Amino acid sequence: MKKSLFSMAILAAMLFGLVTGANAQKSEKLFNGKDLSNWNFVVDKNAVPAEQVFSVKEGLIHIKGDPFGYMYTKEKYSDYKLHVEWRWPNGESNSGIFLLIADPKNPFPNGIECQLHAGDAGDFVLLGGSDLAEFSGPRPQFPVVKKAHDSSEKPAGEWNEANIFVKNGVITVYINGVYQNTGTNKVKEGYIGLQSEGKDVQFRNVTITKW
Repeated sequence: MKKSLFSMAILAAMLFGLVTGANAQKSEKLFNGKDLSNWNFVVDKNAVPAEQVFSVKEGLIHIKGDPFGYMYTKEKYSDYKLHVEWRWPNGESNSGIFLLIADPKNPFPNGIECQLHAGDAGDFVLLGGSDLAEFSGPRPQFPVVKKAHDSSEKPAGEWNEANIFVKNGVITVYINGVYQNTGTNKVKEGYIGLQSEGKDVQFRNVTITKW
């Protein structure tokens, strides 16, 4: 128990240092509140035009959830703090934040998903052949590294926030201020994505702070 508390104290101290450093830098809006001109899009089997799945309404990103797909940044990023806010406007559903995307394939990229599925926000899902040192055992189609604590999400209709720290390939996730997961990736740089899966999800205040 003492060893576990000591480890958590070290993690907290490290992240405090990262936050302090990040705050000295200027945050960049990945979503400008008007359009999605700085994003690319993938729709499963190219079933419908991307604009039928991904749109902007009243200053929010609206993602339909069906068909499956994702939007991803036109620029690759490494060593950053990512802040994302999301909510379910029509009842709990499924989505994800894609990190360190090395190859934006259709329908799944090679990258790490920070799961946003209701009740599971903070799990890691290893997509498209990606890997984390924390995963062990037989490898299913979608390997999962489970979050550390019970769900820290808010009810459908309320805004949640994810704060994700990426440093030298190490990903650390907080959901609504609660530490949930850490994953160690050999990939150090990649695109960032937001997923369409299930039904409607809305996003706002998608910002990145480099260090």
